[in-house]
Amino acid sequence: MTRSDPRRRIPRTDHLLADPEIATAARRLGEQAVRGVVRDVQESARRGDVDPDDVLGVIRETLVRRRVGTGRSVLNATGVVVHTNLGRAPLSTAARDAVLDACGYVDVELDLESGTRSRRGVATREALLRACPAAGDALMVNNGAAAMVLATTALAAGREVVISRGEMIEIGAGFRLTDLIESTGARLREIGTTNRTHLRDYAAALADGDVGCVLKVHPSNYRVSGFTAEATIAELAELTASQGVPLIADLGSGLLVPDAALPDEPDASSALAAGADLVIASGDKLLGGPQAGILLGDADLVGRLSKHPLARAVRADKLALAAMEATLVGPLPPVAEYLHADNGRLRQRAEAVTARVGEGVNVVPHDGRVGGGGAPGVPLPGWAIALPEQTAKALRVGTPAVLARVHDGVCLVDLRCIPETDDEILAEAVAHALGVVRVSGATG
Repeated sequence: MTRSDPRRRIPRTDHLLADPEIATAARRLGEQAVRGVVRDVQESARRGDVDPDDVLGVIRETLVRRRVGTGRSVLNATGVVVHTNLGRAPLSTAARDAVLDACGYVDVELDLESGTRSRRGVATREALLRACPAAGDALMVNNGAAAMVLATTALAAGREVVISRGEMIEIGAGFRLTDLIESTGARLREIGTTNRTHLRDYAAALADGDVGCVLKVHPSNYRVSGFTAEATIAELAELTASQGVPLIADLGSGLLVPDAALPDEPDASSALAAGADLVIASGDKLLGGPQAGILLGDADLVGRLSKHPLARAVRADKLALAAMEATLVGPLPPVAEYLHADNGRLRQRAEAVTARVGEGVNVVPHDGRVGGGGAPGVPLPGWAIALPEQTAKALRVGTPAVLARVHDGVCLVDLRCIPETDDEILAEAVAHALGVVRVSGATG
């Protein structure tokens, strides 16, 4: 390297790390991560990709954008309210604030008045019971699958779990409910057929089997129609009560009370009123809270589950407990707002965004969906901005990342699940993506 070589002007690592802005970033991101950025920019300067005089500025700019985690915030423009690939329910502002408060020391198992240990998550349990008064007690674990494992282990390990063949479901990623139940040591007692299971089928199983519980599963991600039959919770409750066998209703979606927008979606309050001994629901679907499995029902039964050794292994952490309490007692969570978004207002917002973007962009009718296995086939009427199909990738990899829906060769940007305060940001992202597509000639 000669004296005139511009690479001699590349700042030394120790000088760069001593820069006040870079030192501040190191306290936020960690020294190892910052050193990695410094090395990368220095190497770019050695290759000639970065001017040596710009090294400090490039490092500062890179560190401002850098986050500790790799997850990127995404604008959900699919129209799917509970989008599993995007983390399901977005938390409300109140829930986010509660999580932040709970990041430090918090009275999760402490009575500050007496200074003695208390029951874990008392406030969250009380909030659940206020939200679902039909329940005698409530228990929150770390997800819906954990709730099912805990219930079937505590009630039916080494015994039979009676389930209709029409309710032996498989959800995303090849996950099968039946495999989960069998992993607990319980034996599945399959009854009925795929399309028709009668009360007499349950009665026969109870009469000649060693039954730990009867499981009624809501087929939330599909529908069986036509020549069908099933026993209702009310019918099953009368039968199981006469035999002293617990009836578990796995509802999945997390709806605690009826919702007029989803008339066929079962809710916990109605299931308990109909006679279910225990209801299992998810916290991060229609309830709009953090990932959680919620068990509601008979006080003695829930107490039995909470004392089981497995309950310790699947218990919810302090952050989830705080977020759930805030979701239940705070303002409506985003999921509820998006689910009941006004159709007319959605159209106005979409048209306002297109006006900012320019010519050649149309607003078209578009039905959103509940998602997350809830209310399959139920449309949520709305509107979307129609763009060339190739725009979808430019939106995904842009800043911010925008996930749109691609259907029939068209990229559809639905504003239902995008906060109205982000409309201007979305407009800029759409304009930029269109520019990228047009410059590249991808639209032909």
